[in-house]
Amino acid sequence: MTLKHRLSSLLVALFIAAALLSGCGSKDTSQSASAPEAAPAAVQEAAPLDLPVDVDAQTVAQIRDRDDVVILDVREDWEFTDGHIPGALWIPLGEIPQRVNEIPKDKTVVAVCRSGNRSSRATAFLRQNGFDNVHNMLGGMIAWEKSGYEIAKGQ
Repeated sequence: MTLKHRLSSLLVALFIAAALLSGCGSKDTSQSASAPEAAPAAVQEAAPLDLPVDVDAQTVAQIRDRDDVVILDVREDWEFTDGHIPGALWIPLGEIPQRVNEIPKDKTVVAVCRSGNRSSRATAFLRQNGFDNVHNMLGGMIAWEKSGYEIAKGQ
């Protein structure tokens, strides 16, 4: 992908993000007041995650199989096809503003790209738009692959 195409994609994404930010940005803060029922030990283990905004590949490897965690890959199609974290939700960075409703607000979301730059921008955008449980994987797929973690190929 050429630098010109990347810059064009970034400008489109920034324009859309600005348009979204100018709309209403209310956040649903309602929560159920009822006490949770006793759950099996495996479910109790899946307590809400308290993670910093930036997390490393090792942390992501430990949590990625949880039902309450979504890995959001924000790279381009050819990058995703070349290799991604198994089970990752794929939405290229430039499409996030249009597809934001596909990203669950009730789960821990970890954004991933090649090196951590685009995923950092995706994390910031989502946090500014009502997602308070979104995190950036430092080092991106470069760090994931260096650590020897599983890679899925294709779509």
